Amino acid sequence: MRALFLIPGGSSQQLQSFAAVAAVAEQLKAEVQVVCPVAAVPLWSLHPAVSRALPFAYDQATLADWANLLGTVREPDFQVCLNLAPSRQMDLMLSMSHIPTRVATGGFSTTERISPGAGGWPNQALEAFLRPIGVELDANAFRLPVAPSDLEAAAAALPAGDGPALLLAPSGSAGDWPSSQWQALPAAIQAKLPNLRAVPALRGEGAKPLRQRAAQIASADVVLASDSVAIELALLLGLPLVALGREASSLPNRGGVQGLGASGSLEQLSAADVLAALGLG
Repeated sequence: MRALFLIPGGSSQQLQSFAAVAAVAEQLKAEVQVVCPVAAVPLWSLHPAVSRALPFAYDQATLADWANLLGTVREPDFQVCLNLAPSRQMDLMLSMSHIPTRVATGGFSTTERISPGAGGWPNQALEAFLRPIGVELDANAFRLPVAPSDLEAAAAALPAGDGPALLLAPSGSAGDWPSSQWQALPAAIQAKLPNLRAVPALRGEGAKPLRQRAAQIASADVVLASDSVAIELALLLGLPLVALGREASSLPNRGGVQGLGASGSLEQLSAADVLAALGLG
């Protein structure tokens, strides 16, 4: 059994698909391949159920790109395609493939048309794509595995001490919580919790840096983040999380996970707001 996922979008959208991919691989005993933007290919190296991630420029594909994609998807014997990128061009390509079951929200190549609900946690919302092929999804139960050697290296790199490790992951983009607030926060927390260990988040997008980032987050006790990749990794790893700029409806209903502040207006948040969200108000 082989299954193909067509997933456009940035790193957040890719990570939000991890639980759905795992459910298909486990429940259908399927070999899964993913077609994603080139920048997202290293992310899929984190997923043990994905045999291959294929780069594709969804928004800027040339005729040659479409021809190459068709050749790529016709070569293996895929039985199922979950198409999160419906378009006329994608319909044309899929109609020439040999894939018998094609799930999407619309398009003339679709064999199973679905109507996903509006809003909610994106990870669980993908269940709508899985129901037609008999797969159940409990995204809240999925946990991203991390190699023991990576965890050991991450734990060894933490600041010395036995206090809780707070991972700080600012996005650094326009509209983020001001850098002066991020820099002042550890001292403000240590005034209330002297043995706190503040840990600046690692960055990097290649396969090895991403493994290191996941391991660092897994070794923390709490994550405070506005960086979208750090937020999604913390959710997949089951970490307590305060996600700056995320609405509660876009997060799982899980103890220890909360959103704070509206996207694009984090400048209005005070240190007291953040301390309160961390349970130190």
